[in-house]
Amino acid sequence: MSRLTRRQFLGRTLAAGAAVTAAWNVAPRVLADKNPNERLNLAFIGVANKGGDNVSNLKGENVYALCDIDANLLGKASEQFPKAVKYRDYREMLDKEKNIDAVVVSTADHNHAPATSIALSLGKHVYCEKPLTHSVAEARHIAKLAAKNRCVTQMGTQIHAGDNYRRVVELIQAGAIGTVKEVYTWCNKGWSDGRFKEAPKPDHVDWELWLGPAKQRPYCEGIHPFNWRRFWEYGSGTFGDMACHIMDLPFWALGLGYPEVVAAEGPEVHPDGAPVWCKARYQFAATDKQPAVTLYWSDGGKHHDLVAATKDYKGQPLSTWGLGILFVGDKGMLVADYGQRQLLPQQQFADFKAPEPTLAKSIGHWAEWAQACKTGGATTCNFEYSGRLTETVLLGVVAYRCGKELKWDARNLKATNTPTADGFVNKEYRKGWAPVGLG
Repeated sequence: MSRLTRRQFLGRTLAAGAAVTAAWNVAPRVLADKNPNERLNLAFIGVANKGGDNVSNLKGENVYALCDIDANLLGKASEQFPKAVKYRDYREMLDKEKNIDAVVVSTADHNHAPATSIALSLGKHVYCEKPLTHSVAEARHIAKLAAKNRCVTQMGTQIHAGDNYRRVVELIQAGAIGTVKEVYTWCNKGWSDGRFKEAPKPDHVDWELWLGPAKQRPYCEGIHPFNWRRFWEYGSGTFGDMACHIMDLPFWALGLGYPEVVAAEGPEVHPDGAPVWCKARYQFAATDKQPAVTLYWSDGGKHHDLVAATKDYKGQPLSTWGLGILFVGDKGMLVADYGQRQLLPQQQFADFKAPEPTLAKSIGHWAEWAQACKTGGATTCNFEYSGRLTETVLLGVVAYRCGKELKWDARNLKATNTPTADGFVNKEYRKGWAPVGLG
């Protein structure tokens, strides 16, 4: 990203959230004994599936420690990195291993904040998977903790590093479709119908450690290692899985802050697990850089009317795209997914010439973080930015589970019109598992 463009982007971001985030902008700490040519000592919490992908993308650094509650998964990872020390409990690992420079957190969502908070409190740089946390209050807390300890941070929104998102940001900020007041985001994927069903525990799984901060319950089938996202106690359905990736683009392009109003709808709320589909609406106040914006979300194959009615270059409804982002401006529309973008209606933009690129090509999502850990440089999805994004995403879950439109007071982290929301904005923790400084 060019220096000038970054200043402009940060200016938009700070204007949108200055009341809450101004104190967080501190220069990141540099590892005193490292230079850009040395390797980081990395500790990985969660080493399979997405965690395995993170290990693979950072194996050019020193894979110093591996931690997983599943002995089988830990063993497979250890075969690739036999010199790495092995742990089942991340608390023990972070307490004992003093030579760790930075930590990668790839657990189920409910363990994100506890693990990340320990690492940050020890001054370790952190890469954490999305969503950054499991609750709204945790997201705000983790962002502040990262700033306080001047840690280099990155949330796992890998698409942010892709060229397509950068080109969309340039088009929106150059005014290609005029002033944008509405954005539609969607994902046809669905994580749903989590229901607790007790089952015999496999010997290789340490269920107590997997539960971590969550309430005590017997081992249940259909949770570890893949389907925990279906359950409220451990994930947030499709919101938690996909919305940070997809809402990231309008947050970046429009410099969005915190929403003032959040509403959601879907099937009847079940106490155990996420719904088959959900729709949400977020309203953001105007700033000196951007007029008021309404951001829509839908998942599980349900779509807002404009998405279903608008057709792409092939004449297919946008609802047939597996996921997408539709910016609606007063001079046209722009639709994108991870790898493509289209200006609509097509005939209106037949002679359109895109602006020259202003956002520099990324060196790579993981590489950005590793380099910044060594140099004190910036990352593009640090916890100030991704904490705000995560808060917004999870407020959709809160609104759905409350069954009420929320009037959101971002400064005080509270829905002013319904005390019911407090129980979803915050959460309770088992003894010994609360995030450092919270609970």
